[in-house]
Amino acid sequence: MTGLRFAIVDVFSATPLAGNALCVVLDRCPPELMASIAREMNLSETTFPQVTGPGAYEMRIFTPSTELPFAGHPSLGSAWALGPGAWTQTTSGARVAVTAEADGARLLAPEPELAELSGAVAEQAVAAVGLEPKSVEAVVRATAGGISHLLVATTQAIGGLAPSPDRVRRASIAAEAMSIAPFARRGTARLHARVFAPAAGVSEDPGTGSAAGSIGVLAGRLWDLDTELVIEQGAEIGRPCLLEVSLAGRQPQVGGRVTLCAQGTLRLDRLLTS
Repeated sequence: MTGLRFAIVDVFSATPLAGNALCVVLDRCPPELMASIAREMNLSETTFPQVTGPGAYEMRIFTPSTELPFAGHPSLGSAWALGPGAWTQTTSGARVAVTAEADGARLLAPEPELAELSGAVAEQAVAAVGLEPKSVEAVVRATAGGISHLLVATTQAIGGLAPSPDRVRRASIAAEAMSIAPFARRGTARLHARVFAPAAGVSEDPGTGSAAGSIGVLAGRLWDLDTELVIEQGAEIGRPCLLEVSLAGRQPQVGGRVTLCAQGTLRLDRLLTS
């Protein structure tokens, strides 16, 4: 083998060049090359799925700077790139059911553990993203699949937030979270979210499936919302996403549209052996 086939798909969008871009490496890749390939692609995540049996695959997920135990949009985009059907996906952080269809995918997300925070850690996070303290209704660390996000429910419009990545990184580390995710209502069935994750090498993520389920669960508890929600994310950085969240069961279901943007081969002749 002298090359690795890959596809770039845009998740949470019906059209290319929007949504959250993902690189899926479709051929078996030597583990020692995975982090370097993710840095080369320089997308929010690059995945390395390996089919292990009928309807099942194992996968590793990398940002440009670190490996993740689980992530939402990489799960949806990878299953979609592998082909339609019901898949069982196993990563180091979770085993989840993902269903891929012609125009999108959905997953049954791990049930989140929600822990409300207060005091200096919560205040640092609120200040780091530039929210007015009086607008904040809850600061909650949500953990699912080995990933923690610090969710901040607010009544303040969040479109104009422009936080310092360094302040957000320090506040995230203090809260033991990968990101800080402020969100606000846009109606009984619609939310607006932003996810700042410089601690994972991503200043702002366009569409965060691993946070969406937890955001939906928390919003439902706070505001008595519909069980079928749409979360808007990513427009502020030119990558608008629509994330669909269902709260019908104990575990949230997260889904969205997926579209192919590019495909090709990584020419790594000197690094790969047949």
